[in-house]
Amino acid sequence: VQLQASGGGLVQPGGSLRLSCTASGLRFEYYAIGWFRQAPGKEREWVSCMSRADGSTYSADSVKSRFTISRDNAENTVYLQMNSLKPEDTAVYYCATGSLMLSLLEGEYDYWGQGTLVTVSS
Repeated sequence: VQLQASGGGLVQPGGSLRLSCTASGLRFEYYAIGWFRQAPGKEREWVSCMSRADGSTYSADSVKSRFTISRDNAENTVYLQMNSLKPEDTAVYYCATGSLMLSLLEGEYDYWGQGTLVTVSS
């Protein structure tokens, strides 16, 4: 199984980016999905997740109403749409998946992408 995250880059405050994560070796529609991020000098933190059971989604308070996790089953791709970006959103963003039902805990995910860097700066 391999996950490939992409879509990061440099964006001005208030701007938007859409991160993508593709998978080989599994179908996202049968797995839970999580997005995490790690800012410079900080521990990795949970951002958003999607339930394996019913596709329900949850996001951290810090990004709620600005970030949206979604999935395209036909493309076997998951997305993180990020709007109204702030400098504090600067981090390496990771997608993860696993056979769990739903979790905010990185230790419960089985497979991870390599990360994509998002820099929010003017």
